[in-house]
Amino acid sequence: MALLEKIRVKFGIVISVIIALALLSFIIDPGTLESALNSMSSKYDVGKIAGKRISYNEFQSEVDKYTTINELMTGSSAQTEQMQQQIRDAAWQELVDKYMFIDNAMAAGIHVGEAELVDLVSGESLSPVMAQNPVFFDESGNFSLDMLNAFIANVNQDQTGQLRLYWNYLQNSINTQQYYQKYSALFNAGNYENALQLADDLDFNNTTADVDYCYVSYPIGTDSTIVVGDSEIKDYYNSHKKFFKQTANREIEYVVFEVVPSEADVLATSDEMDAAYEEFQTTDNMRAFLLRNSEESLSEYWYKNGDLNTLNGELNEYIFNRKEDVTPVIKSGNTFLAARVMDSKMLPDSVFVKHILLQGDDAAHVADSLVGVISRGGNFSNLAAAYSADQSSAADGELGSIGWMTQTYMIPGFESVIEARVGRPFVLETQYGTHVVLVTERTEPVLKKQVAILEKTALASRDTFNEYYAQANTFATLAGGSYEGYLRAVDSTKVYSHPVTITEATSNYGAIDNAKEVTRWAFDAKEGKASEIITVNNNYFFIATVTKINKEGYAPVEDAASLIEQRLYALKIQDKVLSDVKSKISGISSIEDAAKVLGVEVDRSEAVSLGSTTVDPALLGAVSAAPEGTLFGPVPGTMGVYVLNVSNRETGSFYTETDARNLAAQKSQYMSQLILSVMSEYDDVVDNRARFF
Repeated sequence: MALLEKIRVKFGIVISVIIALALLSFIIDPGTLESALNSMSSKYDVGKIAGKRISYNEFQSEVDKYTTINELMTGSSAQTEQMQQQIRDAAWQELVDKYMFIDNAMAAGIHVGEAELVDLVSGESLSPVMAQNPVFFDESGNFSLDMLNAFIANVNQDQTGQLRLYWNYLQNSINTQQYYQKYSALFNAGNYENALQLADDLDFNNTTADVDYCYVSYPIGTDSTIVVGDSEIKDYYNSHKKFFKQTANREIEYVVFEVVPSEADVLATSDEMDAAYEEFQTTDNMRAFLLRNSEESLSEYWYKNGDLNTLNGELNEYIFNRKEDVTPVIKSGNTFLAARVMDSKMLPDSVFVKHILLQGDDAAHVADSLVGVISRGGNFSNLAAAYSADQSSAADGELGSIGWMTQTYMIPGFESVIEARVGRPFVLETQYGTHVVLVTERTEPVLKKQVAILEKTALASRDTFNEYYAQANTFATLAGGSYEGYLRAVDSTKVYSHPVTITEATSNYGAIDNAKEVTRWAFDAKEGKASEIITVNNNYFFIATVTKINKEGYAPVEDAASLIEQRLYALKIQDKVLSDVKSKISGISSIEDAAKVLGVEVDRSEAVSLGSTTVDPALLGAVSAAPEGTLFGPVPGTMGVYVLNVSNRETGSFYTETDARNLAAQKSQYMSQLILSVMSEYDDVVDNRARFF
């Protein structure tokens, strides 16, 4: 257990470190997997990877493993929702690597051998997983083979199995990272731009042209002479079917009744605030008073002028600008606030802190001795190297330096360093052990105040809650479980109905978070059904109805017809304008005459680079192809049809070989980021986690 605590200290002495999810060269984005969902996956599976069904139990086993690793590294079992999501992402990533990526890498001829792994773990080609892991650092903060061997010996003796789990995690991470690095190197090598391609890039991007052009815009509005037939729509759909691939989704409508406090509730809270305010001004036991009467407990935070603005600007005005010791009651929305100054001091914003961490039965005695040695001029860094259990803190390059601390960037138990005198060592006790602490620098002190905040927010009473529930119940009763009833209820109650398309990952509805219950209902319900009351966060009552079920796969042609019709109409308009322009400029040789017959103006652009990203690509392509001094066109573009005349071309040297190579590298990097997305689609990766979490 001592080694487990050491791991936690080394990872958590300044900041808790969660699992390094971005360890690999490129990480799969779960969002990109939605396009690869496969409807054949079992409803009760978390997903499918390269034909391997991932059961809920298998996935949860991986989640449990990463949860244990996270607890081991942080020393805490507390998890935020964000941390839980990171753990689930790490668990899914490991399964993707195990069942898809490594198999594909091996199929490409890549292999990581045992001798190679030994070298990465403890040899000359040390993996960053080991080289940057403080668990294996020596007194100088460098990787130590002796520390590694000691760790492995503890692994074999650890009865909890946690060290074995962590050791296996490290080895697996190293192995997987090596596969990623090799595959990435192979991919990038295949993306090599040869000398001929490089020369062509230089020539193209160094060419500029002066061009006179005019264009006829596509008409706005509907041309009744252009008709798109059903057979054309079907032909387009069949030849472009891949564009209409969709994930499973639901088109729903919902109404929501938000429980908000009534005027009577607000007035009652105001009366409670007034009753508490008198005692607030005079109490000698503020901590106990606030625990009984306020939503804010007593804080040890020292505020400077401006800090209270984040809570309420009027409070800051009274406390710092008007210099009042007690503010009046201030109403902000449905919240009532008052503040009282408890103490004032001149304090710095930050201090530079050094420490020596001592552990063991004689820690207090050793600490007292070290304070004496440091007070007499002893070298702090040398003493930290000899005595400190924390061999990783070296903020200024000297062992023992934690760095700059503020009230918001603070090791628990170190709060007193803000008021400590510079250059005078002292002893602190924290959850990590006994510390010899020395503050070496601090910022200029400013006036700060400790402020007690009395806060009460009006909440809906039981009567108010019941009133809103009754409104929702009336709506649900009128809806009667059907879409037709839902529409009648909307018309009858005049409540706004929100139309929205959702996927299984949808958890937020507008500004309402954590509403996954609505999504789960929608995906379990049949088309045309309306829900009973769905309660979200105890203060929102939803009634939803499913208007359409869109299954995984390809959208049916009737659903895509409107979009296809718009596309075909645009193409026909383009053809019509193109034909009209071509007819009108037939036999004309100058841009001026062309503009005249077309009824438009001539525009001129000088030194247009063929590598420009701000010019319509159609015009740019025409400029690159058009012979000099000759009317060229018509050419269909984004907004209209172009006619142009290139009057001059020049070749410069502003685009260098370095620019070309940098662009090629950027393209290669961008393409490498798509590797897992492409693999996932090819291997039919299904990610159904949103169904369960």
